[in-house]
Amino acid sequence: MSNREIPYKIYLEENEMPKQWYNLRADMKTKPAPLLNPGTGAPMTADELSHVFCEDLVAQELDNDTAYFDIPEEILSFYKMYRPSPLVRAYCLEKALGTPAKIYYKFEGNNTSGSHKLNSAIAQAYYAKKQGLKGVTTETGAGQWGTALSMACAYLGLDCKVYMVKVSYEQKPFRREVMRTYGASVVPSPSMDTEVGKKILAEHPGTTGSLGCAISEAVEVATTHEGYRYVLGSVLNQVLLHQSVIGLEAKAALDKYDIKPDVIIGCAGGGSNLGGLIAPFMRDKLLGKADYRIIAVEPASCPSFTRGVFAYDFCDTGKICPLAKMYTLGSGFIPAPNHAGGLRFHGMSTTLSQLYHDGYMEAVSVEQTKVFEAAEKFARIEGILPAPESSHAIKVAIDMAEECKKTGEEKTIVFGLTGTGYFDLVAYEKFHNGEMTDYIPTDDELSQSIATLPKV
Repeated sequence: MSNREIPYKIYLEENEMPKQWYNLRADMKTKPAPLLNPGTGAPMTADELSHVFCEDLVAQELDNDTAYFDIPEEILSFYKMYRPSPLVRAYCLEKALGTPAKIYYKFEGNNTSGSHKLNSAIAQAYYAKKQGLKGVTTETGAGQWGTALSMACAYLGLDCKVYMVKVSYEQKPFRREVMRTYGASVVPSPSMDTEVGKKILAEHPGTTGSLGCAISEAVEVATTHEGYRYVLGSVLNQVLLHQSVIGLEAKAALDKYDIKPDVIIGCAGGGSNLGGLIAPFMRDKLLGKADYRIIAVEPASCPSFTRGVFAYDFCDTGKICPLAKMYTLGSGFIPAPNHAGGLRFHGMSTTLSQLYHDGYMEAVSVEQTKVFEAAEKFARIEGILPAPESSHAIKVAIDMAEECKKTGEEKTIVFGLTGTGYFDLVAYEKFHNGEMTDYIPTDDELSQSIATLPKV
């Protein structure tokens, strides 16, 4: 440990900022299984994927061997508006908990979109603009991704069509209005705008929607409108690549003060922030240079890691997207309507799924009332109102710090604070009014959903 006093916030200098994204797959001993064409069962080709995604992004998606990708100057310039993000020593939280543990969090909420999602949104919008497209389509759950993408598209002059999970569209009107302020059109999903939306509504009248539903609609619109491509805010390899700036910055800041973390914790929905945060640390683990404990935290109401199966599945409810081998609850799984904490996707990144399957990381699930208890405690002590998604990581970080208090261990804990919760106040209101409950799907419910997995 350096003799220098650790500041409350550690910032990198401009010349210390990452100039490249890190591709975690390059150092994986077992590569993620390829995406499959649902019609033929063969691995998806670049040509096939280019009908859905931008060409440069397809190249990033399929590359398992290139360790580092140069970040284009235009994207680096955009990053300078809000990066580097601070690595914060949670002195106040440590004191309040009375723990010998040292707690750090990487705060990604210091931008207008309010979350880490902007790191990939600007990259995907940039490549769409470079290709000469008119615009992009996407889905959003809690709204962070849609907000980030609308901001990036406004900056670059692209059209942006967002299909927002219906329950979030209704619960988070202010996030919706931020998207519209940046010029995006926002549609509650499932909708009557698309053929797949009509089909889902016919099969599930009154459904509150899911990310799988919204993905299906966004993909349909992108593939049926000339000059448009689909972009995704999580799950994909390309997204984890762009989000690696989080972990690269965090590790550089820690190295600056000779800090060696014992535990790294991130919330997990589709895998974007978790994959980005752990990327350089996992590299060291894969290469035998360190042995960090890496923990993914997911909601008990959508537990793909902890209760799902490792199998090929559709990434969308409408079953029009490629098949991905991942930990999944089944593409038809829709979280309970009272699920307020985001992280609603039925599956997990193929990269993270393979790492979890191979034993390089672990996963836990937590109930949402306990998540909001941790969020409230953190807000009162550290002065930041955290996003519900981030609060899953906060919950486990606090639990671990309290365990250190019992054992006397001086562990160094790092977690990802993915964004702020100022647009999530309806969920906070339900928690404060005692209207929030914990719904955990039964084994029978999950079995029924998992039984629908494609036979691959």
